[in-house]
Amino acid sequence: MKAFKLIILLLISTSTLAQSTINTKYFRHLRYNHVSPFLNLAGTYPLDKLKADATSHYIFKYDNNERIIEIINNHYHTEKQHPLASLGVYKVKIDYNNNKETRTFFDKNGKRIVNDRNVLKEVYSFNIKGFKNKMQFFNLDDKPMESNWGIAEYSWSKHKKLIIEKRYNLKKETVSLSPYFKFGTTGILLNKKGFPKAHYNLNDKLQVVVNDKGTASYQDIYDVMGNHVTYSYHNEKGNLVTNQWGFAYGEKEYDSIGNQIGLVQFDTNKKRIRGRKVPTNIKIELASRATKADSTEIKRISLGYLIALQDLKPSLMKEVMNDSLNKITIGWDRNSRKEFARAISKKRMIENATSWNKSNTKFPVKPNNQVKILDIYNRIANVRLVSDNWVEYLQLIKLDGKWSIINLLWQHKDIGMYPKE
Repeated sequence: MKAFKLIILLLISTSTLAQSTINTKYFRHLRYNHVSPFLNLAGTYPLDKLKADATSHYIFKYDNNERIIEIINNHYHTEKQHPLASLGVYKVKIDYNNNKETRTFFDKNGKRIVNDRNVLKEVYSFNIKGFKNKMQFFNLDDKPMESNWGIAEYSWSKHKKLIIEKRYNLKKETVSLSPYFKFGTTGILLNKKGFPKAHYNLNDKLQVVVNDKGTASYQDIYDVMGNHVTYSYHNEKGNLVTNQWGFAYGEKEYDSIGNQIGLVQFDTNKKRIRGRKVPTNIKIELASRATKADSTEIKRISLGYLIALQDLKPSLMKEVMNDSLNKITIGWDRNSRKEFARAISKKRMIENATSWNKSNTKFPVKPNNQVKILDIYNRIANVRLVSDNWVEYLQLIKLDGKWSIINLLWQHKDIGMYPKE
């Protein structure tokens, strides 16, 4: 009898161990999905752990039924921020119970946070056949809440080859696909691999109709690696149309490991309208060395600040100081009897350049202004400025091709003016 009980305990223990088995996989990217939360989460471009540790990646953890139970987000720089296409959190925890899938979201310290839809919990419901038919958003008190798109609930049903999607707010009123794209009831067409192929705007009779911008569907093409390579906009007859952003379709370019590196957009006649390169996280190279022209201009702008004060040139002060100037020195508060960081605005500096040295007694007849560039990196620079009166550290920024002083930290050259520390 004891031997029989021991066998039973071993079987229970083995079963429990099997249920708790976690399979871990690594991926470079999430499958891009700007269509609907009906689509399952998936990774693309699998990695081994060694390679994952050396680059941007996601960690997927699965239970013994191959269901995702956790996703850890170690992706950086190129993650697409979109309420449907990105996680927006460090960790997603997924639980399964009573035909429901519950997703909760956490930061790196294990604190519950909102995801890119600005909700704290997502609960997906499945019917007895395993079809995903509803998703609801909840807050920390498990009360229904709306997303940043004003959606509290999604519902899905089947109609011929389409997945019919409807969205509702907390008042049970129907809601558009998104605030910037007015599709009401929509029909989602998936390809054989479960990737979104087309997304249709439907009327009450489930017929394809154009929205307020003349678009009846947008369609997607994915390549064999799972990259989202083409997206296009069509009328109710399936013909290309110009969307509200002024193009008909776009083509994305990817590198060998799935980073998007380019985008080109076309009109309805397949004529190229515009294109751009997309930054990649494969390798970020240092900028080239600053030009002689940049160095000369940085010195001119830095010295211009002192010259504007010395020679009463408010227009020069206005030129060299950035509108967001943060000019700080050491101040003394008599009430608290403590030192503090005292700020001066650009407006005040222009006023000072108008009248502060009107008596010509603030500087020597021949001022000794010395400037040294400490560092330049592309469009930012550090400068040390020493005059007869002050020692100053300047930070400059280059905007629209023009350098200006944005941060300035200074103190009197005569340190005897300050209390001893």
